[in-house]
Amino acid sequence: MSDLSFVVGLVSAAGVDGWSGAGLEETLADPNTLAIVEPPVGFALGRVVLDEVELLLIVIAPEHRRRGAGRALLARFEAAAAARGAEVAHLEVAASNAAARALYAAAGFTPSGLRAGYYRDGDDAHLLTKRLAESH
Repeated sequence: MSDLSFVVGLVSAAGVDGWSGAGLEETLADPNTLAIVEPPVGFALGRVVLDEVELLLIVIAPEHRRRGAGRALLARFEAAAAARGAEVAHLEVAASNAAARALYAAAGFTPSGLRAGYYRDGDDAHLLTKRLAESH
């Protein structure tokens, strides 16, 4: 199974909104994309530009959740971003996604902004930031 088919399949199975197969293929082909793909566990996608990385998407297969897989994958993503010169990481997370917010807080991400009503369902997006230089 290719990285693309694994990523598309997991996004579809997880019901992640806003990502099409074509959009994922385009993102994976972008030279600025940082992709940590670990079948069958999950993947993390981000974009490194200069000294910053934005985590675009992290998805863990349901059977691997609540076992430390998300924490480990996020740590590998941060280390790979730092190795590519990123000093600061950014991400957004839905206010209603308590599990992800807890994961990011435990990993050292701190609030940096809010996009009220950002998602289609009206949920707010919490913007989070972390200095990678301090952790790697």
